[in-house]
Amino acid sequence: MSKPATNTKTPTPSNPSSLKPRYEIRKLESEHLLWATAILAHSHGFHSAIWQHIWPDKALGRWTLESARKLEYLVAHQIDSGLSYGVFDTEYQFKTAEAKEAGGKLFWDVNEPEENSVEQTQGRKAEGLRLLRQMDFPMVSIALSYDNFVPFDPAKMGPVDEAIPEFSPLFGALRKLDPRDPAEWKATAPGQVLMRNATSTRHDYEGEGVASGAARWLRREAKLMGFRGIQIECIADAVTHLWSDGVEEPFKGRVVSEFDTETWEDEEGQRPFGLARQRCTKCWVDL
Repeated sequence: MSKPATNTKTPTPSNPSSLKPRYEIRKLESEHLLWATAILAHSHGFHSAIWQHIWPDKALGRWTLESARKLEYLVAHQIDSGLSYGVFDTEYQFKTAEAKEAGGKLFWDVNEPEENSVEQTQGRKAEGLRLLRQMDFPMVSIALSYDNFVPFDPAKMGPVDEAIPEFSPLFGALRKLDPRDPAEWKATAPGQVLMRNATSTRHDYEGEGVASGAARWLRREAKLMGFRGIQIECIADAVTHLWSDGVEEPFKGRVVSEFDTETWEDEEGQRPFGLARQRCTKCWVDL
């Protein structure tokens, strides 16, 4: 059973969240772009149930630093929509005086010497922790969204596809496996269908319930804004549950398409995700 929604530190105080009192939900602005992209890249690089397994020979630290910039359009489009939110720790303890003075700072340097990485000597986990310590800011989780009526510009998605070339076949498979009439989920005007794209929480804040609390709040907020449904692709079991069986009344969530990474084959009979063991889903929530 979810906790009562009594935390009024949200963009709409009349719609409180169930998060602990120390956390605040804020609408993301352009000033948050680098922080949000860092959380997304770090989460995908070091804590995904798919990428780290199908990239056994890739230096994840270098990939994370370089991909943080390549993923900026994906994040910026959703921030610009005015429909993306972040969870902030109001009691965050800064690690450096520089970050404290600035109100938060990302210390990643894509041009840092390769010897700064500890991935080859101490392993991926140690490298992930090294980069996490350089994320010295109070944003701890992101819930990125955009309006289905204003989709991503394919011409600007090149860097995203370069960072994660497997994104396209993954989303494409879920799209082809979706049996619904497009009229059920495609918007004909703004404010009808909310597209969720990226649920990421910093590793040092996992287990705090920030993603689930933010999701429940966002469903109510989307309903207040007049949206009739939310669609989201999920590559983690907990996220699938959160947006399907775990959806609270009066809303109704369900899985509309899915595949298993171990067995899914592309048109050429290849298994691009075969080294991972993960259920990939597309979920829909009726508001």
